[in-house]
Amino acid sequence: MEPFKALQDTVSAALVSTTRAATQLSKTDISFQRSLDTKVAVSLDAQNARLLKLAQRLLENAAASPDAVGSKLPDTEAIDGNWKGIVDIIDSLLEKADTSLDEYTGVVKRLSPSVDHVTNIATPRNTKVPKVTQKPQLSFEHVPQNNESGGFRPLMTYKPHAQTPFAESLRTFRDTNNREQYPHPYQTEIEAYDYPMSVYKKSDPKLFPPFESTTATFVDTPEALAMMLEELKKAKEIAIDLEHHDNRSYIGLVSLMQISTREQDWIIDTLQPWRRRLECLNEVFADPSILKVLHGAYMDIIWLQRDLGLYIVGLFDTYHAARSLGYPGASLAFLLNKFVNFQAQKQYQMADWRVRPLTSELFDYARADTHFLLYVFDNMRNELLEKSDLTDPEKNKVLHVLEKSRETALQRYEHPIYDAELGLGPVGWYRLISRTPVQYTKQQFSIFRAVHKWRDEVAREEDESTTFIMPNHAVFTLARVVPMDKAALFNAVQHVSPILRNRADELIKVLTEAEHLENDQPELEETLEKIHAIQFPELENRPADCKGREATKPTADQPIPSTIDRAVPPLRAPQSKFWGSLWSGGVLDPQRPFSNSTINLAVPLPPLTAEIYSEASGSNVEQIGPGIEKATYMDKDARPPEDLRTDIFIVKQLGGKRKRTSAENADDQILETPLRESFLSDSGTDATEADQIMLNEYPSNLKLQDKKSKKQKKSSKRTAKTKIEGESRSPKGDPDTDVAFDYSTAPSVLNARTADKGREKIKQRKDKERKNSGFNPYANSADAPKGLGRSQKEGPGRSKTFSN
Repeated sequence: MEPFKALQDTVSAALVSTTRAATQLSKTDISFQRSLDTKVAVSLDAQNARLLKLAQRLLENAAASPDAVGSKLPDTEAIDGNWKGIVDIIDSLLEKADTSLDEYTGVVKRLSPSVDHVTNIATPRNTKVPKVTQKPQLSFEHVPQNNESGGFRPLMTYKPHAQTPFAESLRTFRDTNNREQYPHPYQTEIEAYDYPMSVYKKSDPKLFPPFESTTATFVDTPEALAMMLEELKKAKEIAIDLEHHDNRSYIGLVSLMQISTREQDWIIDTLQPWRRRLECLNEVFADPSILKVLHGAYMDIIWLQRDLGLYIVGLFDTYHAARSLGYPGASLAFLLNKFVNFQAQKQYQMADWRVRPLTSELFDYARADTHFLLYVFDNMRNELLEKSDLTDPEKNKVLHVLEKSRETALQRYEHPIYDAELGLGPVGWYRLISRTPVQYTKQQFSIFRAVHKWRDEVAREEDESTTFIMPNHAVFTLARVVPMDKAALFNAVQHVSPILRNRADELIKVLTEAEHLENDQPELEETLEKIHAIQFPELENRPADCKGREATKPTADQPIPSTIDRAVPPLRAPQSKFWGSLWSGGVLDPQRPFSNSTINLAVPLPPLTAEIYSEASGSNVEQIGPGIEKATYMDKDARPPEDLRTDIFIVKQLGGKRKRTSAENADDQILETPLRESFLSDSGTDATEADQIMLNEYPSNLKLQDKKSKKQKKSSKRTAKTKIEGESRSPKGDPDTDVAFDYSTAPSVLNARTADKGREKIKQRKDKERKNSGFNPYANSADAPKGLGRSQKEGPGRSKTFSN
């Protein structure tokens, strides 16, 4: 996990720097720079060619297959032309990366060791990797059949360590789909199993034998199998692991089995024609006195039942132990690195395990999976006991791990039955389309189901995986493009397998028939709703009076209903509802009429409708409140004098701020006081509520009074100033008019010459600089008329066009 974390940080840092560089380049006018300098143009062309070549190589490696059709990028315009093919290849890479991350972190067991990855395995020189010339399943005594439609009958012929008789364990039952199924033959034994006391007792970990100086025994004959079985019966704990292959098989193949005790390792060849004889291992696997340790046994349990008829009683899954302990990683590679400091060679994880004979690298990799596992189990058991409270079931981590392991061992294999109508099941189309947010018409949805069904039928006939026949993303592409000839088909699929190339005419016929089907085909949304009703029947089994009923407020004598009707949103909408009704109403709604009032506000306010002033209780706005007399008609002469000030006010002018003197502020307070008192007395508003709005401007009808008062103040100031100037110009002989010289306010003359000399020096230096400076052709370039800026946003104040 630590090497992966370092790699992840390195890749993330590289992506961030690349994204930033691309963003900076997009802000630069590359075409203008190219036109200025020919060297820049040549360098840009060279970089474009290098990047295109690198992208071409990456696409070819990503589309590597015997008959893959990669995208060609001779120039930059080819990217737009081949954009669809590039997107398909990237989608396939993302699918592989998602699967690989799940397998590496231990979320799922490795499912698809692809034969194409064998060429990428780093092998020593002079070491030849054998190739698979034919499918090993064709030589089995019991060749796999991919067309079973009933329940899976256990392959075992007898039942060791049975508490329930073998015949009684095979009594069939009906599942929820009314199909006949066989029960788990060891269900009673697993549910009643008591783990040995060694699991609840802390002890020192037992060290494993040296990996370099020991080896494993390869079991490929019935005689070697019998000898191994006798040794396994003497053990108290054993470690088990499997190597699986499902790229060139419809249901998959268990290609290798590894078993280790405290002293010895075995590697069993499960591709032998007599592989069904491995059923004898149930004498050890079902023995309650032997603890079986596996890692990530979720799929191993299914594979053992399907191919070999083996069942596990007494399972301890180290994956659940790692999750219970809160480790940052739960894969086997993480545990080996943590407890043993052993670096697993993960480049062999995706190898083709059908090859025979095994290379030394594959042999050692398979052996390491179980060689250290019992030692890892000892350390994890001790840590679980340290962090558990055995007296409290909620804090007993050991009990939690054992219960999870028991649930894993109770899994039961079933035949993969294809459901063409609803696409349910492990091989159906619903699992694929539910993970992809696509919107299909009736015709496209019909084509999608037809292509998916054809791919499944061909995979069953050829005993190949469905992804080997055609990638998942190609099924979506064919539903959109609908090619009508081979050339268009191969161009749309990109990854063309040999089987698809040979049976291309069949697929084109299927596409043509699906395109011309009648219009009675179901819609995608209707089918998804039907599937949702099947998967969540509790939403459909509500009382009839709860469906479509409007929500009403219960009264005091009416009980609150136990079932509340909630509107179920559609499973797939034509457009995103992530923002809800943000753009469906409010001040941004173009359908809402705006007021044509002359009031101009700097801050937009919501429309002042009657709903704002109505109380939450739902009282009528027109209802006259208590204590308020009804208005009556009065003659004009009998009416009280009307206040000239109107109720129209301005929150803020769009012009600049105006400085106001203290005298004006005092006048404002005098003017605002009667207006404020009359407003509070008329509206019945509390003073604290009225203080929430502060107005620093006059009402609009008092502007004339302001102008008159200002003119009077200015005229009085001018009169006083004229009077003072007239007195200062009076004759000197008059002692009454002479004014004494004020030395305190007179400027100082001590440094007058120094200040004059400083100003002269500055002027001389500027003149000298002006003479010595050369000719500047751009000196007056700023005097030219300026064009419009990049953006002309209207701001508060006067118009920018007619500024003065």
